[in-house]
Amino acid sequence: MQTRQLGRTGRQVSVVGLGCWQLGGDWGDVDDSDAMAVLHAAVDAGVTFLDTADVYGDGRSETLIGRLLAERRDAGLTVATKIGRRADPHVPGAFTLEAFRGWTDRSRRNLGVDRLDLVQLHCPPTPVYSDDRVYDALDTLVDEGAVAAYGVSVETCDEALVAIARPNVATVQIILNAFRRKPLERVLPAAEAAGVGIIARVPLASGLLSGRYDETTTFAASDHRTYNRGGEAFDVGETFAGVPFEVGVRAARRVSELAAPLPAAQVALRWILDQPGVSTVIPGARNESQVRGNVAAAALDPLSGDVLDGLRAIYDDEIRRHVHDRW
Repeated sequence: MQTRQLGRTGRQVSVVGLGCWQLGGDWGDVDDSDAMAVLHAAVDAGVTFLDTADVYGDGRSETLIGRLLAERRDAGLTVATKIGRRADPHVPGAFTLEAFRGWTDRSRRNLGVDRLDLVQLHCPPTPVYSDDRVYDALDTLVDEGAVAAYGVSVETCDEALVAIARPNVATVQIILNAFRRKPLERVLPAAEAAGVGIIARVPLASGLLSGRYDETTTFAASDHRTYNRGGEAFDVGETFAGVPFEVGVRAARRVSELAAPLPAAQVALRWILDQPGVSTVIPGARNESQVRGNVAAAALDPLSGDVLDGLRAIYDDEIRRHVHDRW
């Protein structure tokens, strides 16, 4: 597995990581044994970067990763978690040093560690990214030894650019995939110039880019691909990358035809890895086979010009008008 530096953390991490939202909830049921099998399969395949959050399953995802850390002490893992979505109400004034201490203490207990490798603000209200007091509080957590480094997880490109300008922001996590290309214009160049790591999330557009869905596909009631299609629970861009489902299915068919004979998901992940400035991509996985398929993207050659042109044409024809100016 190739590694890259994770921005200002100074850490080397696998170019394909593992997103662990689905191990906590919101993607249908995954029992503990299956979740642990996914985590161990990822480590066995060379994954060294895991991304979670304190609200994934109300701490379940962190707790499962804590079990993995105890069982695979020599694996050289870097775990990134997120804080802020526990704020109630979810308003800028809730992002205080006292709250940060409480949230990070809980995450440290869940993960079974004294110091968190990377803490990310979890898509807070937009004014938070411009608040000096927020960064002062995060700097205090670093000085106190509770966290090694901090970053942000954002919804919009403008939020990312504000954060990148801060001297101690180590990483920016942003939605980036073949159906969400806007970060290529300004965010990735700015991050690369500043030495800020880019963590690419929702890389398969909630599974659309796997090419496995059609217009009749349904998902469990507990799956955000059912209950958040209109943004009812959180930003709609987190579900299918904000692409209307039927539009995404149609576009994904074209991606599959373009990718053949390779799996569409691997080509979609390789596209992200080919973008300058990307540190790691964090696809989720619900079983060991999906882990291995995702990791295989790291071994592919860079995509050819014909494939790149084809992916751009699909975006321009089918997707751009639905997403490009929204985030």
